[in-house]
Amino acid sequence: MTKEVKPKINLAVYWGAACGGCCVSVLDVHESLFTVTEHANLVFWPIALDIKYKDVESMPDGFIDVTLFNGAVRNSENEHMAKLLRKKTKILVAYGSCAHMGGIPGLANFSNREGIFNRVYLESESTSNPEKVFPQQHHKVSEGVLELPEFHNDVKTLNQVVNVDYYLPGCPPQTERLVEVFLAIVSKTDLPPAGSVVGALDKSQCDECKRKKSDNKLVKVFKRPWQIKDDGVTCFIEQGVICMGPATRGGCGVRCVEGNAPCRGCYGPPSDVTDPGLKMMSAIATMIDSNDSAEIEKTIETIDDPAGTFYRYSLPGSILRRKVL
Repeated sequence: MTKEVKPKINLAVYWGAACGGCCVSVLDVHESLFTVTEHANLVFWPIALDIKYKDVESMPDGFIDVTLFNGAVRNSENEHMAKLLRKKTKILVAYGSCAHMGGIPGLANFSNREGIFNRVYLESESTSNPEKVFPQQHHKVSEGVLELPEFHNDVKTLNQVVNVDYYLPGCPPQTERLVEVFLAIVSKTDLPPAGSVVGALDKSQCDECKRKKSDNKLVKVFKRPWQIKDDGVTCFIEQGVICMGPATRGGCGVRCVEGNAPCRGCYGPPSDVTDPGLKMMSAIATMIDSNDSAEIEKTIETIDDPAGTFYRYSLPGSILRRKVL
C-alpha cells in the first residue's frame, strides 16, 4: 500500500527591522527542519535564497501559503514588502516581538528621524562628520542612481501596516513552538480564529514561574539584577528587582527566570492586558512600601530607565505608541 503524498505548502520568511535572531530561531529547529521541508517548499527567504523582490512581485496573489514576517516596519522597503507579502500570502504570521509589538527597534519612537540622524551622524562620540553629510534617498554616481529606502519617522508594528492572521511572540520565538504552530497550519487543525496569538499561553509568566511568592511585596528601593544577591528561589519583585512577569504572556517556559534573570516582557501581554507598560506601572504602585508622597517619589526615582524597562518590546504597539516631540 503506497503512502499518500500530500502537496507541499509554499513557505516564505522575511526579515524587516530586527536583529536577525528570529531568522536564526528558524534554523534552530535543527533536525526538525526535515519535518518542515517534508511539508513545505521554501519559496522566499532573502538571507538563505537568491530570490529577488521582482520574483515575489511576479508570483500570483495567494501563491505563498504561509509567511513568517519578522521585524518591525522601519522604512519604505519594510512597508513595501509587508504589503507585497500580504497580497501574495494566504496566512501572514507576525513572527517575533518586533513584528508583534515593535520590539527593541520600536524604542526609537522615543525620538524621531531628525533626532536619530543628528545623534548617529553628528553627535555620537565616535563620529567625525565636519561636512554634516546625511544619507540621501537618491544619489547619482557614474553607473546610475543609487537609492536607499526612506527612513520613516515612526517604527510600526506589522499589524499597523497590513492585516495579520496570527502572532507568534518572543525574542526570538521558541523553536519548539514554531514547529508546533507550523504543523498545525499544515494540518489545518486546532487553529484559533484569525488575529490570535499562537505558540503561547493566555496567562502570565507568574503563573508558570516556580519562584516563591508571598503577599509581602513591599519595596523601598528598586535595584538592578546585579545589585542583589539573588538566592535563585525568591520572586525577583520581592527582592526589589523589576520583573515584567505579571504583565507578560507565558509559554516560553520562563527561560529568563530559569536562567536567574528577570522577565523583560518579550512575549507581550495576555489577552486581558491592553498595555503591558501600564499594567506594570500599576503593579509597581501597589508594591511601594510607603504612604508618604515624597518617599514614594524617591522610591520611583530608583527605577533606572523606566520607559525602556516598561516598554522595552512594546512601545509602538502600546497606547503611547511614541513620544510626542
